[in-house]
Amino acid sequence: MLSKFRTGLFILLSICISVQAQDDKKIRLFIIGNSFSQNAATFLPQLAKEGGMELELGRAELGGCSLERHWKLAESGEKAYKGKSLREMLSDGRWDIVTIQQYSLLSGDPDTYEPYARKLVELIRSLQPGAKIFIHQIWAYRNDAKAFGKINGEERAKTAEEMHRHVRAAYHKAAAELGLGIIPTGDAFRAMEASRKWHYNKDTTFNFDTPQAGQLPDQTNSLNVGYVWRDGKLAFDANHANTAGCYLGSLVWYRTLLGGKVKKVKFTPETVSAPMAKKFKKVVAGL
Repeated sequence: MLSKFRTGLFILLSICISVQAQDDKKIRLFIIGNSFSQNAATFLPQLAKEGGMELELGRAELGGCSLERHWKLAESGEKAYKGKSLREMLSDGRWDIVTIQQYSLLSGDPDTYEPYARKLVELIRSLQPGAKIFIHQIWAYRNDAKAFGKINGEERAKTAEEMHRHVRAAYHKAAAELGLGIIPTGDAFRAMEASRKWHYNKDTTFNFDTPQAGQLPDQTNSLNVGYVWRDGKLAFDANHANTAGCYLGSLVWYRTLLGGKVKKVKFTPETVSAPMAKKFKKVVAGL
C-alpha cells in the first residue's frame, strides 16, 4: 500500500515538474528599431526576471534608423548589426515576438511607412511564421522641444500634442493594415503629459542664455533627457527618454508583450519616486 502511494506521489510530482517547466519557457523577443526602442526596453529584463520569466533579447537597433533603412539593409544583406545581417539575426532560432518601429522624426507621417513596413513584416513572417509581430508606437518630443516630428512631407507638428495625434494615427493605420499588435508607449507618455499633477512645465526662472556651469533648470516630471551639461556646455535633448521615461516605456512593454502585472511590480529605478512609479503603473494598467 505504501509502495503504491509512493509511486502515485512520484507520478504526481513528475507531472507538476513537467507543467512548471512548460510554464517557465524562455521567451525570445527580437527588436528591430533604434534608440527609442533601446530606451523603451531598458528595464524590461529586470521586470521580466522579477515576474519569473526567462527573457532573451535579440536587438537589431541603429540610432536614427527608419523603416526604409532597415528594409534596404535587409534587402542588401549588409552586415550592419554588429557584424550580422538582419536576415541572419532573424533566422537565429525561433523568435516568439518581433517588434518594429518607425524613426521618431518620421513617425507622424504615414506615407513614410510604406512599402517598407509591409516588406519587413513579410520578411519576418517568412522567417518566423509563428512569431507575434508588434509595432512600437513611440512618444512625442517634450513640450519645450525646439522642433517636432514631421507629419506631412517636410511639414512638422507645432506642438507635442499635435505630434502625438499624428504619430498615434500613423501607427494605428499601419497596425490595422498589416495585422500587427501595438505597443502603446506613446499613449502612456501622453497620459502623463495630460495630467495636471504630472505635466512637465519648462522652468521660466532659469537663465538659458548665460547659464552657470553645472547648474540645470527645474525639470520635475520630465520623461525626456532635457537639459544636461556635456563637455562644458549646456546641451538639450527633448526627444530621448530619461530614466523615468525608460521605466515607463519598459512597464508598457512588460504588460503588452509579456502579460506582466504592472501593479505588482516592485522594481523601481532609484531616481524614480514612489508616487511617480505608482502613477506610471496606474496609467499602464489602464492602457
